Amino acid sequence: MRRVVFNQKGGVGKSTIACNLAAIAATRGRRTLLIDLDPQGNASRYLLGKALDEQKKTLAHFFDDILGYKLFPETLAAYIVQSPFPNLAVLPSDQRLEELQFKLESRYKMYKLRESLDSLRAYDEIFIDTPPALNFFTRSALIAADTCLIPFDCDDFSRRAIYTLMDSVREIQNDHNRHLRVEGIVVNQYQARANLPLRLVDELRADGLPVLDAFLSASIKIRESHHQALPMIHLDPRHKLSTEFAALYDLLSQ
Repeated sequence: MRRVVFNQKGGVGKSTIACNLAAIAATRGRRTLLIDLDPQGNASRYLLGKALDEQKKTLAHFFDDILGYKLFPETLAAYIVQSPFPNLAVLPSDQRLEELQFKLESRYKMYKLRESLDSLRAYDEIFIDTPPALNFFTRSALIAADTCLIPFDCDDFSRRAIYTLMDSVREIQNDHNRHLRVEGIVVNQYQARANLPLRLVDELRADGLPVLDAFLSASIKIRESHHQALPMIHLDPRHKLSTEFAALYDLLSQ
């Protein structure tokens, strides 16, 4: 299973959701890989902590090799790093991805990630974190993925952006990946006592959009989780947000 977490709007919790779902999959005994296609590298930092600074091979090196036309290029597996957590590996990001984007796009390398993942058999589940834009890396992820998760942070601007986002996904389905399936919209930073989040969710559902029935609450604890480079299931397994991530994972696994 290859699952991409995608939204063109920043700050909606893409990296947090991707990393926490990957961490839960790993604790369930699933061989799990997190691919970080966002040049900001937040997901890589979250799962690797300070060890990220020591990495000599990243996704930037992988794409560099693709552009270099090596006679015997290394496989994608050569760039994967084991995280501190059992069953959870990371394909780390690099700021240089931003510099490589134009060359990769101009040479039409959007299918290279899918081709490389097709030959990677070591993992039961792959989670792909993407940049907050519909660019080369996001398109590559959507082309390579089986399913797509869309985070929604209970903001009116985010609600409006989802309609454009769904059009973008349909375009990828029609032109590049007819098997891509939208698993649903993940409601993040939900405040049950506030009126606005409930109204926005109702509006999305009224328009026929696939809002998932597992909401993620707003919590200051997630900042501590980021700071300590510990996904919630490892930081505090009994915390409300940890159980919500687990419930979301269980819903997606049905």
